[in-house]
Amino acid sequence: MNKEAPQPPKPVDRQPSGRRAECITAPRPDFCGIERPGPCGIIIFGACGDLSKRKLIPSLYHCFAAGHLPDGFFIFGSDRIQTGDAGFRGIMEEAARAAFPETFSPDLWLKFSERLFYVCADFNSPDFFASLPARLKPLEEKFGTRANRIFYMALPPAVYETVIRRLGGAGLASEERGYSRVVVEKPFGFDTESSRHLNGVIGASFSESRTFRMDHYLAKENVQNILMFRFANSIFEPLWNRRYIDHVEITISETLGVEHRAGYYESAGVLRDMFQNHILQLLSLTAMEPPASFVSERVREEKAKVLRSIRPVPLDRLGGHVVLGQYGAGRINGEDVVSYRDEPGVNRNSVAPTYAAMKLFIDNWRWSGVPFYMRSGKRLGKAKAEIAIRFRAVPHLMFSRILEPAGQPHEKIDPNLLVLRVQPDEGISLQFQTKMPDSRACLQPVLMDFRYEKVFLLDAYERVLLDCMTGDQMLFVSGEIEELAWGLLSPVLERLEAVKDSFGFPNYPAGSNGPVEADELMLKDGRQWRAL
Repeated sequence: MNKEAPQPPKPVDRQPSGRRAECITAPRPDFCGIERPGPCGIIIFGACGDLSKRKLIPSLYHCFAAGHLPDGFFIFGSDRIQTGDAGFRGIMEEAARAAFPETFSPDLWLKFSERLFYVCADFNSPDFFASLPARLKPLEEKFGTRANRIFYMALPPAVYETVIRRLGGAGLASEERGYSRVVVEKPFGFDTESSRHLNGVIGASFSESRTFRMDHYLAKENVQNILMFRFANSIFEPLWNRRYIDHVEITISETLGVEHRAGYYESAGVLRDMFQNHILQLLSLTAMEPPASFVSERVREEKAKVLRSIRPVPLDRLGGHVVLGQYGAGRINGEDVVSYRDEPGVNRNSVAPTYAAMKLFIDNWRWSGVPFYMRSGKRLGKAKAEIAIRFRAVPHLMFSRILEPAGQPHEKIDPNLLVLRVQPDEGISLQFQTKMPDSRACLQPVLMDFRYEKVFLLDAYERVLLDCMTGDQMLFVSGEIEELAWGLLSPVLERLEAVKDSFGFPNYPAGSNGPVEADELMLKDGRQWRAL
């Protein structure tokens, strides 16, 4: 029987004292509002699935209620569920009410639902796709969408290829009358080979400019803010390099378990689920060079350059660069929770990792020698997503003789720390040293903190749906970036899966900070993870 490894003392950051800096913001200029897209029809394959009920339809309804959708639009859903327009509208009304229990408007829903349509479909049948143009044409004429079509793959990844080939075969990918775009959710492939294959399938029908690979993390407000913060503030960009930065930490931790995703998670694990997309996207935004202009093509080019510059993980020394974990039983928010292996749908001897920590280096002029530490896991003690930039310590502390009058060793001064908080309390904080009041030369860390204090106008899915309608690919992942990310991780995954029987799972209790080995990954470098 595998025993859970003992946990080290929880890392503790020295808590900055003093008042937080007050943030004063200017009124929003008129031109900074949300761009309203042009008319279009949104065709959702898998319209009765979990993604449609939790995200897509509630997001579109919320955009409609806020006045962000065009006058001309309709939503055409298809799935295997035997129902019609009325049944589909009822299912989605329940989903929208659950998503917005306090603000749901029956009157607005009635107007919105008049644009919802549904047909039962067999996605393996060429006849269904051959009949789609005739089904869509009267809706396009009624709502004036000019034959602009967005095809959304709210489907299991195994079905993507079939549906996209059928769309191309039925002529639905052509742009003779209006535009035709396809939206594909992650996971985009399972490894380098499958990702490249899927790119080829899509490219046979849809050009890259019409392909929208979804990573909703890119649409989170403070992820979008990374580039603005870096390149619009001259006090930070000159310091954003190996001369001044000691290391970078990227954390995405969850208190939730695998929940209803056991079938997917058993084959994917945390590296495919979080690192190949979310984590590496955050890394590329943090490390990229300034683009020539703020347009999607130039930004995505610079992100790709970062991924090309990442040093391959040494497969013969994986233990010094990668740590995996799987949660055991424990307590979350005062409640007992079961181990991953006891979750519904999970193999009792599963070796699927639910936690990973990784150390990478970027071999270019800006970042040479600076380690990037990344971690993500389920059933951890706190849910948060952040990027922490730890600056180098001052080269010489001139106050040492004043601070050590009795020859006592002086307590180490914390280097400056900049934290970009993605969630839940979105904002930016900067920790620096000041003189402690009424002392001769004692220092204390204080925190300058900016927080987004009001609810965002758009959540991540609403943002990317509107961007897809306007054709803006800034917050979507290019095929090149997908393949580069897989090219980095696939050799690691192959090596790990060859020795998976030696993992010794579970190796961290639910509610903890993760496996002991993850702490050692940084401790051996003389560093320590920020506390969750």
